[in-house]
Amino acid sequence: MQDPFDVLVNGVVYSVFPEEDNVYTIFKAGIEFGKIEKDTENLWLKLDPETELPMFDNDAETNRIGLAITNYVPEEEDEDEDLD
Repeated sequence: MQDPFDVLVNGVVYSVFPEEDNVYTIFKAGIEFGKIEKDTENLWLKLDPETELPMFDNDAETNRIGLAITNYVPEEEDEDEDLD
């Protein structure tokens, strides 16, 4: 499973916690924003907090967060090489 990471969208830091396939729990400035799910390449859906079913309301903020997730490139970890 992918480690949590942060994305910056319109000057706001969102913390992204990958869940199951294409579902992410999002925190906006330290407060839970909710879960989002990738529907298509350009469409992301926010999940209902009680039922976790997709809400088909075409939320622009959710789509911007999803685009940032899609474009996220993990930082390469420094690997200490043992030369013993």
